[in-house]
Amino acid sequence: MAEIETRYPIHIEQDIAWGEQDSLGHVNNTVFFRYFENARVAHFRAVGVDFPHPGTASVGPILASTRCDFLRPLTFPDRIRIEVGVNRLGNSSFTHAYRVYSQKQGTYVAQGESVTVYFDYRAQRSAPLPEAIRGAIVEIERD
Repeated sequence: MAEIETRYPIHIEQDIAWGEQDSLGHVNNTVFFRYFENARVAHFRAVGVDFPHPGTASVGPILASTRCDFLRPLTFPDRIRIEVGVNRLGNSSFTHAYRVYSQKQGTYVAQGESVTVYFDYRAQRSAPLPEAIRGAIVEIERD
């Protein structure tokens, strides 16, 4: 797997929703994985990843693992910026790196990673990452 300096080329912004808080008054830890997912899908779209649907293409992304380091509590109201980039690129997988910036606090409140495997859903095994997607990832990380 090739290491890439993470540049976080894709940014999305969103407001914290009242209902994302838990009984302790801060955004629940599980919600951060949704933030990562939103950024991951934006990155997928930017590099041309298609999502397979029943009866169509059988090869596409599948999430293999994810983790999050919670740096500071996040509370309502706030607006956040979720940043994502790729820091490892393998034959059939790549690793996204994420960070979440709180506008109210003026600092990063979380960071994490996830591993996405290109997967053949019919054969139920990993598949080579298409060269077009590999090239798009390298290009977007370079810019």
